[in-house]
Amino acid sequence: MASVYSNKDSIHVNTVDKLITENKVGGLIFFQGGPVRQANLTNHFQSKSKVPLFIGIDAEWGLSMRLDSTYRHPWNMTLGAVQDLKLVEKVGESMGKESKRIGVHFNFAPVLDINTNSKNPIIGFRSFGESKVNVTERAIALMNGVQNQGVFSTAKHFPGHGDTSTDSHKTLPLVTLSQEHIDLVELYPYKRMFDEGLVSVMVGHLNIPSLDPRPNYPTSISSSVVTELLQNEMEFDGLIFTDGLNMKGVSTYRAIDSIQPKPGEIDLLAFLAGNDILLCSENAPMAIEKIRIAYQNNSITEERLAHSVKKILHYKFKAGLNKYKPIEIANLYQDINPSSNEALQYQLFENAVTVLQNKENILPIQNLKNNKIAYVKLGDDENSSFVSTLKKYTEITEVSSQSIDSINLKLKEFNTVIVGFHKSDKAWKNHDFTETELFWLQQITKNNKVILDVFAEPYSLLPITNFENIEGLVISYQNSDIAQIVSAELIFGAIEAKGRLPVSINTNFKVNDGLPTEKLNRLGLTSPENVDMNPVKLLEIEKIANKAIEDKIAPGIVVLVARKGKVVYQKSFGYQTYDKVKMVSTTDLYDVASLTKIIATLPNVMQQYDKGNVTLETNLGNMVPIFKNSNKSNINFKDLLLHNAQLQPYIPFYKKTLDSSGKPLEKYYRKTPNELFSKQVADSMFVRNDYHDTIMKVIVDNPLGAIKLFVF
Repeated sequence: MASVYSNKDSIHVNTVDKLITENKVGGLIFFQGGPVRQANLTNHFQSKSKVPLFIGIDAEWGLSMRLDSTYRHPWNMTLGAVQDLKLVEKVGESMGKESKRIGVHFNFAPVLDINTNSKNPIIGFRSFGESKVNVTERAIALMNGVQNQGVFSTAKHFPGHGDTSTDSHKTLPLVTLSQEHIDLVELYPYKRMFDEGLVSVMVGHLNIPSLDPRPNYPTSISSSVVTELLQNEMEFDGLIFTDGLNMKGVSTYRAIDSIQPKPGEIDLLAFLAGNDILLCSENAPMAIEKIRIAYQNNSITEERLAHSVKKILHYKFKAGLNKYKPIEIANLYQDINPSSNEALQYQLFENAVTVLQNKENILPIQNLKNNKIAYVKLGDDENSSFVSTLKKYTEITEVSSQSIDSINLKLKEFNTVIVGFHKSDKAWKNHDFTETELFWLQQITKNNKVILDVFAEPYSLLPITNFENIEGLVISYQNSDIAQIVSAELIFGAIEAKGRLPVSINTNFKVNDGLPTEKLNRLGLTSPENVDMNPVKLLEIEKIANKAIEDKIAPGIVVLVARKGKVVYQKSFGYQTYDKVKMVSTTDLYDVASLTKIIATLPNVMQQYDKGNVTLETNLGNMVPIFKNSNKSNINFKDLLLHNAQLQPYIPFYKKTLDSSGKPLEKYYRKTPNELFSKQVADSMFVRNDYHDTIMKVIVDNPLGAIKLFVF
């Protein structure tokens, strides 16, 4: 299978054309580019091949691992924190649908490496964690999701790349584990997945002396590993892929005589070792020639050749390539970016975010009235979604300075400090604290009550030696917008903590650590699908709002839609005034005035009705004792709600005396609560919102007080 890029020029395309038409390569593995470009190229290349081609791609967290304009699912390390395996299977289903839609037959995933080396430079976040059981369970779930969509999964990197400290793209990693340990730990997920229907395995470039004693000998070209261990001992009869043969871990292999292999020789060694499909050859034409010569001189037997060829044709048939149809380009972008991806992303992070420390139950933050909260940012990436979501719950003051002393001075007036550590959410970026950030964190935690929220992989915590001064510790795993939103919700109790740590952090925190937190009665945010609403239908709100503004019904509008305790839509339109000076913001405050009847009274009335506390025939005298002996005592609930109670519109809440010229002689005079609730007043008045303080006192003093809002 030859390497292909959809972001390269016509010279590259012509080169691949030649590999297909002249060298008869059997498949293509796509790398960087775009989905529509790749689909068009796939159609082009398939038209050149007599036997339809296998198409593969590395899509460990979805097509976005290689392609732009595609959806990025969470890293495996994030999925390792999720305890609901059905959600992990849904990720696989989504990835499978996307791959199938652009003509991919093999997704080179899931990664089965058990990341027991925290310094591993190439696996890390690509692993589900360091527990063989946790890794296996999630890998099976992901595989089932992918393969249920008709796309094949390829588990990697056999026999195990988790305990390495070097990158096989650059050199040959050494694994010093014993054969017994490898069998017990590294091979555990493969054994389980073979029983679950895994189609294919990718063999990594690793130097494992306990499996092949030859010095610096890569496992990918070792018959001891590929044939004797994988096929004979473990009885795997699916397709076997090499990892990329252009990687330095194998391409720079030198035999005992230190002679550098000639182009194509590595491919021959890989085939002789027992691999069926050779990925990313450095020189495919030379490799094919070497294999042809080996076949002609009987170094490769007819039986050996037929063994791989029959397997390949078998799976080409299972992939439906005997009835190949070109990829339909229309609506491709929309099909591989469904809104359901975002809905699933919310669910995943709600289940992944992990609380590791919660002293004095600082999480969730409950007391908002007397709690001054500051936010301090560490890290070099975006934090806007986190901060804006925090501010939806209470006033948050962002504190920054070039000096830690200045920051601590500013923080003295605050009760709680939220520290957000934000690092790039792109793969293979540095997630470590800088020395300065570690010092600042130490100083802030020493002098303040701190919640530390880490938007990076858990290994970023390794340099922190003392967690004693950190009251709350949250791991959010990634710095995506949804991760930031969900984590802020957890801090304020809109959701509860469910995640469990997939790896150990020194001796401080162990695999599967994770504390539950309380869920409070506060609104959160989510995607419409998660509360059974249609996101397409909600888009019509924009048309209605803009039409209202155009017709001058209002200069500006804010619309918020919530269901089942979750906000699913919030957007602002237009300006605050008709002179169009300042645009409306979702944070603007409004005097709702008579709207209280609808947005406050009515929901409370409905609740009390459902609880049996009132009916439509309940009268005013029973609801509000002050009216019991008044001429309004027998007015029933139905007439009040329908505005059929014949109440006066209002009476003035002040009186003034005017002189002959009309100037006031007395200051405005407001009735006291006692005057307000006299029988005389009860007989004559309809209370307005102006008496807010009095209203609130009545509400607090009476369990059914909220119902009384209908009078105001």
